Amino acid sequence: MEHTGPLAGLKVVEIGSIGPGPFCAMLLADLGADVVRLDRASGAALVGPNADFRTEVMHRGRRSVAVDLKNPRGREVVLELVRDADALLEGFRPGVTERLGVGPEDCWAVNPRLVYGRMTGYGQDGPMAQAVGHDLNYVAQSGVLSMIGRAGRAPVPPLSLVGDFGGGGLILALGLLAAVIEARESGRGQVVDAAMTDGAALLGAAFHGFVSNGTWHSGNAGRGTNIVDSGAPFYDAYACSDGAYLAVAAMEPHFYAELLEVLELDPATLPPQLDQSQWPALKQTIADRVRTRTRADWVARADGRACVSAVLDPEEAWAHPHNVARQTFTELAGVTQPTPQPRFGRTPARIDGPPPAPGEHTRSALADWGVDPDTIAAWEQAGAVRQESLQEEMA
Repeated sequence: MEHTGPLAGLKVVEIGSIGPGPFCAMLLADLGADVVRLDRASGAALVGPNADFRTEVMHRGRRSVAVDLKNPRGREVVLELVRDADALLEGFRPGVTERLGVGPEDCWAVNPRLVYGRMTGYGQDGPMAQAVGHDLNYVAQSGVLSMIGRAGRAPVPPLSLVGDFGGGGLILALGLLAAVIEARESGRGQVVDAAMTDGAALLGAAFHGFVSNGTWHSGNAGRGTNIVDSGAPFYDAYACSDGAYLAVAAMEPHFYAELLEVLELDPATLPPQLDQSQWPALKQTIADRVRTRTRADWVARADGRACVSAVLDPEEAWAHPHNVARQTFTELAGVTQPTPQPRFGRTPARIDGPPPAPGEHTRSALADWGVDPDTIAAWEQAGAVRQESLQEEMA
């Protein structure tokens, strides 16, 4: 498979997992890395609303080899691929890959420059290292979940954006690339320990700082009373007359003045913008005014001013003229999805193929990575790998 993008030439082994691991691997593959995903030889499954591997967008752009890591020869497959890889990423709980014989020391024995990426919820050490959890648990542990939500209500789960994808997969991708750069100078690999709790805390760095200096009201009583958490009347989403929503983010005084012009509200009749004691009343005034027109009316009136925009649902976002012009979304194999980001002027990123079925490329991917046909056949015979019956080559 020929790869483009700024990471062309980077070789990564991904031991199949869910959530942040696949997101990290997708980012690397989008940018041109040759990522081989090792799926379970049997019983591979997805979690959540998506039960079809062909529509699992986060698996795009790479090939799948089906491996039985509990088979006596399964570990050989991993170590053979690791021999020529720059990085490996796995999402097991601490100690599992060591028990399988493919831990960091096992891999460094065949490739001392390998960067070994580890994705967990709570990290490789600490009192909670072996605790089970999902995104919501890790964001809760980070202190960030307590800050998300409206006043007087329970915290709101922020999809899986803060723990799995931002605090997990994105942070791991950054760490892997930094460690690969270092390894090319030193000739030595290292473990990259990425924990979603730690990463979520990092994403909340600004807000932890605000709490520390007393400018952010925290805890149940403070949630939803601050400037960007739905407390401020000039930073919220408001219902329009047609039931659609308008996003208002007019924080700066000049944007706030423009907002009042758009809404046809007289500032002389309103309390000062930053008088928090009057925020609930001011919010009601703005809400009542926004509810008098449709979303389209307000967007047209704002005309790019006052930090006012439509709250688009996914289908609307796909079709919006700006997103179409920027090619923010694309359709591949019948699935609409975001395009690789960011943009590169000379080495453009691309999606190298749709998500594979587990084991779809076992023979071709192993061969491309230099494994001889007799070894592949022997692994198949032993049950260490499995070739899916679908066509091997990606579109």
